[in-house]
Order: sequence, then C-alpha cells, then structure tokens
Amino acid sequence: MTHPVDVHVGKRIRHRRWLVGMTQQQLAERVGIKFQQIQKYETGANRVSASRLWDIADALDVPVSFFFEGLETSQSPEGSAESIPADLMGDKEALDLVRSYYAIPENQRKRLFELARVLSDVA
Repeated sequence: MTHPVDVHVGKRIRHRRWLVGMTQQQLAERVGIKFQQIQKYETGANRVSASRLWDIADALDVPVSFFFEGLETSQSPEGSAESIPADLMGDKEALDLVRSYYAIPENQRKRLFELARVLSDVA
C-alpha cells in the first residue's frame, strides 16, 4: 500500500515536470535513471530516496521543500473554502491552464486574475 506522503511527493514531481514542459524521459536522463522509475515515483508506487529527491529538485530547478508544500492542506477535511482538490496537480488541463496563464504578459495576467476573482465571487 502506498503512503500518502509518497503519493503527494509524486504528484508534486509530476506537477513541476508539466509546468516546465519536461517529459518523463527528459527528467530521467537528467537524473540518470530510467523513465519507468519516474513513472513509479509520480504515482507513489515507489518511494523517492532523499538523494534522488535532491537530484530531481535540481533537475526541475526547485528547492526540495517544493515537493512537500501543501502536504498538510491536502490531508485536511474537504469543503473548506481554501481546499484544492487532491487530483488538481495531476489534471493535465489545469496544468496547461497554469502554463498558459504564465505565458501572458504580467500586466494582462493581473487583469485576468482579477476577472477570475470577480467571477468566482459571483458563482
């Protein structure tokens, strides 16, 4: 049985890999392992060792702490206003949306963000 922390770390690896537009094969090559191992990490089937997590963080240009961010909130009761669905980081459409959002020039991005806020308040 997989441990919830391993699943969370795996989702964060996949999330960051998608955000930077990297394939499993590319990440595996940078870390020096086979892409199947990246698949196992991302699903939480295999636990990532500390040294391997360090290498993955370096390859994805994030601090190791990135993989543990949101761990407490992902295990909190659902239904709170600030909760994010656990599968959001694994949703390709959501990650594509985030990638597209950051491709927009900053001044327009701020206006789009405010529009989204207003729309979510009305909903």
